[in-house]
Amino acid sequence: MTMQLRIKHTTGYHYEKGAMASFNEARMTPMTTSEQYVLRSRLEISPTPWSYEYRDYWGTTVTSFEVHDPHADLTVVATSTVETQEVAPKPQAIGWDDLTPDVQDEWCEYLVLSDWVAPAAGLADELDEIRSRSERPADYATAVLQHLYDQVAYVTGSTEVTTTAADAWDAKTGVCQDFAHLSLGALRAAGIPARYVSGYLHPSQEPVVGESVEGESHAWIEWWDGEWVGWDTTNAIAPGPRHVVVAKGRDYGDSPPLRGIFSTAGGSELFVGVEITRLR
Repeated sequence: MTMQLRIKHTTGYHYEKGAMASFNEARMTPMTTSEQYVLRSRLEISPTPWSYEYRDYWGTTVTSFEVHDPHADLTVVATSTVETQEVAPKPQAIGWDDLTPDVQDEWCEYLVLSDWVAPAAGLADELDEIRSRSERPADYATAVLQHLYDQVAYVTGSTEVTTTAADAWDAKTGVCQDFAHLSLGALRAAGIPARYVSGYLHPSQEPVVGESVEGESHAWIEWWDGEWVGWDTTNAIAPGPRHVVVAKGRDYGDSPPLRGIFSTAGGSELFVGVEITRLR
């Protein structure tokens, strides 16, 4: 199954007393991967800035830009058309003995238990019990990711962008970012390399061609089983043609859609809107 999706992602800041200047990075351009192909992508920024595009260490396209004129609002609009396809099921290939020092060294950055992902003490005890009865890393991953889905409720607005996995576990609520961080911490605690993936998800299980719907940024994970295997813990599904990848990294800190600093005498308010249309 293939789809062609158009994503229009609008974000930016309204400055209470205006800004004299701002310096920013946008990660809003989808990747071309073995499962998706970017047909076209355009980034429009207002006020018109100086800009520079590059790929960061994790392979994400970054647009770095500066606005040096006084402005009341900063608006960034990314419009992309992406061809996606079904991801073929991948074999559960490796055993615990295959997570050798060489593997641990190669993927060491995806094994770090940072503050974002480190499991809460109570969850760590449960993970040890699941690990003791799992014959293979894939068995452990399957059990743990289902356990997180069963125990944590998805509640919009229940956490902040700065919420850690331990906080979300203690509250037993979270959003997609929290589910991803919980998953990463649980897998890494067992020595399984795992990475954060961010992008978009069409909200309908059967998208209608030509219908534009309200969407949002989304997050899921990939873990190492001899090759990278994706999983969307928020929805307990494997990523498929409704998912569009924009960025990958160790955690949310490596992949925010818009990040920067600005000079202002007042406060600021972030605004975000995502529109997704299935074209065919």
